[in-house]
Amino acid sequence: MASSYAGRVRVNRVVCVYADIPDSPMADPLNLLERGDKHYLGSGDGIIFAPRFPRWLRHPGFWDECDVHHYQIAPLFTVVFLDSQSSRPGRALPCRQLRRRWTPAELVSSYEFEKGLTGIEHRSLLPGGHFLSEWTLANSGDEAWNLLAVAWTVLDADGIDLSTVRTAPGSSRLRTALRDRHDGTLHVDVTLEAPGRGLAGAAFLSEGACRDPIWELTPFPEKWRHGTLVDVRVGGVSPTGLLYVAVASHLEVPPLGESPVTLRARLEPDLLGGPRSGRLPGLGVEGSASGTGARRAPRLSEEAPPGAMSRARWSAYFATLPELSCSDPFFERYWYYRWYGLRLCGHDGGVGNHVYPGCCEGTGYFHVPISYSAQCHARELRWLPDPDRARGVIGNFLAHQKEGGGLHGRIYVNHLEGTDFYFADWGAAVLAVDEVHPDRSFLGAVHQPLTRYAEWLDRMRDADRTGLYDVVDHFETGQEYMSRYLAVNPRADSETWGEGIRLKGIDATVYAYRLQRALAEIGGRLGDEGAAKRWAAAADRTATAILDLMWDANTGMFSDVDPRSLKRTGVKAAVCFYPYFTDLVRSQHIDGLRRHLLSPQEFWTPYPVPSTSLEDPYFSPDAEWKGKRLNCPWNGRVWPMTNSHVIEAIGRAAIDHDATLRQPAAYLIRRFVRMMFHDADLDRPNCYEHYNPETGRPSIYRGFDDYQHSWVNDLIVRYVAGFRPLGGDSFVVDPFPFELESLRLARLHFRGRLVDIEIARERVTVHVNGRLVSTSTVGETMLVEV
Repeated sequence: MASSYAGRVRVNRVVCVYADIPDSPMADPLNLLERGDKHYLGSGDGIIFAPRFPRWLRHPGFWDECDVHHYQIAPLFTVVFLDSQSSRPGRALPCRQLRRRWTPAELVSSYEFEKGLTGIEHRSLLPGGHFLSEWTLANSGDEAWNLLAVAWTVLDADGIDLSTVRTAPGSSRLRTALRDRHDGTLHVDVTLEAPGRGLAGAAFLSEGACRDPIWELTPFPEKWRHGTLVDVRVGGVSPTGLLYVAVASHLEVPPLGESPVTLRARLEPDLLGGPRSGRLPGLGVEGSASGTGARRAPRLSEEAPPGAMSRARWSAYFATLPELSCSDPFFERYWYYRWYGLRLCGHDGGVGNHVYPGCCEGTGYFHVPISYSAQCHARELRWLPDPDRARGVIGNFLAHQKEGGGLHGRIYVNHLEGTDFYFADWGAAVLAVDEVHPDRSFLGAVHQPLTRYAEWLDRMRDADRTGLYDVVDHFETGQEYMSRYLAVNPRADSETWGEGIRLKGIDATVYAYRLQRALAEIGGRLGDEGAAKRWAAAADRTATAILDLMWDANTGMFSDVDPRSLKRTGVKAAVCFYPYFTDLVRSQHIDGLRRHLLSPQEFWTPYPVPSTSLEDPYFSPDAEWKGKRLNCPWNGRVWPMTNSHVIEAIGRAAIDHDATLRQPAAYLIRRFVRMMFHDADLDRPNCYEHYNPETGRPSIYRGFDDYQHSWVNDLIVRYVAGFRPLGGDSFVVDPFPFELESLRLARLHFRGRLVDIEIARERVTVHVNGRLVSTSTVGETMLVEV
């Protein structure tokens, strides 16, 4: 990479010029991200509130489903206030939600009851599975309100061990079993609490009835007609039905005054207290990176203002991050939104199969580490000051490597059934982490498992020794329902995994090539010359195969290969541009990139880049495959995952071969980021699975927002701010032409140093550890050796 800058860079060393870096105020991310149409909550430990299609957000508490890793439980609890006469609960006060506002730390709702009584609820999650509903009730009337604050739920008794049901004043506890899509079972202890002046804790078994959050349909109005109880009644002729559980505390709201009250629940999954596999020797990653320790609950303060504990934790997290301010508000807003999403989808280490802290792909059944997206998480999380989570997303898969060398596609928290397989860019991900946080022991820890994986690829996916690698079903690329698979098997779009196809996939082969190059580099750095030579030779063989067999000089495009004939399929898909983000391409390949990628008749749509060319007979911008809308079609939708790859392709081509490609690369990045805002509304960023290439409309019908299946902030660092590591202690600052009035990227961690980059119109200033390195202008490359 360094050779790409030869003869056209200004070299600066930190020892040359010094000046204090100026202070500049940064936005408060919590305020910056505040909005009224969102509801996801989490604390980075693997337990979140992120219902796909919520029905009950206008009701207090958490009645929609909660994710306990990849398992779901619903409902958790809701809140009702009863007009209390002495010790007898009275009627439930009518409750009308007036307004709801969200930040990553909390969901704040205001309510109106009656006769001058109003309330503000702060819903939040804390590490350890704590779900808080913290209230301030205000009374504008002349008479005091005597109330019972009640948290209650109703759960299917079929999954509950009824012998575990326990109640006490202000507390109820039980154990239930959650099940996933692979018949996995997770036992979870559920606790409801009404701290403070707790009076009641009760559980009553009932035959099935309506499960809506309607107090009058529960057994409690009748069972408590003479006063609140501490009681458990779970008998009857059968143990089936519904279990109603409630806790209550007393509350008095004085005239013209306010009173606080908290209702809460805790979900504690039984994961046997630790990991189910060995750790990688030398990886150097602690078990937990949530800031609290795996499964260690924070001390809940009854004195803290509502929402304060969650706000403090989220603010502390944002304070550790590199700071971005930018005259393009979409870049600035998305920067912080992306960091929110990475923490929302984070998980602790030392918990079940999650040996190391890491990141899940998304919410719901995607709330699990998935190999296809792990490469993305490593690229983004490497910019954190602590590399543990970036290394952990890689380490979790290598720690569970299969006996033959293959890797699981998913790492479920408590089983490894139905994990599938996905190709991923493991080698480049490892080197990306190491170039920011170098550690010889980390490279040593991953070298042998990655070697075994590369050998598995050679043995299982290139048995014919062509240098190209087999895709054997259309799911394992992570890109199903495309013409590229029909080119070798008309039944390739079978909805069952493992339908027999063989396709020499360009994405699979490029990933294998990058792995081989990485193993050669790591071997050399570890002093293993035999490994370095072995994998360099393997990479050379793969490189020759890609250039000889996958490149079509007549059409100017790479493509997949049919292994039966070793002929190119000629199907135009976005993956055909993947070789351009490697060192494989030469100047003679660049015209093909320009001709196809920048063509409005192929890939340069209003919102680029569709996963399949517009010329494809099965192209659909509307998520349809053969006339039916699907969940995850790749025959024309814009997938952020693909965009991240293609931006790398055009970006590297612009740096190494053709500087005139910088302008379209900058345009693509800008359109990519703007696409991920609902209706171009700056206050409503999103990240869905896929988007319409004509309108930019996301796949809201899927219900999966904050889907961490791409890298965005890494692109902002390397192309918008222009900071690109070169290996060792050198880096360049070389922003692409975004025509920004201003940008400041501060506290960027790089190899034990803090780098600050500032752009003011065309002037670029770089500081390292608070001292000025040099200045230049946009378009002039600075090479810095620290």
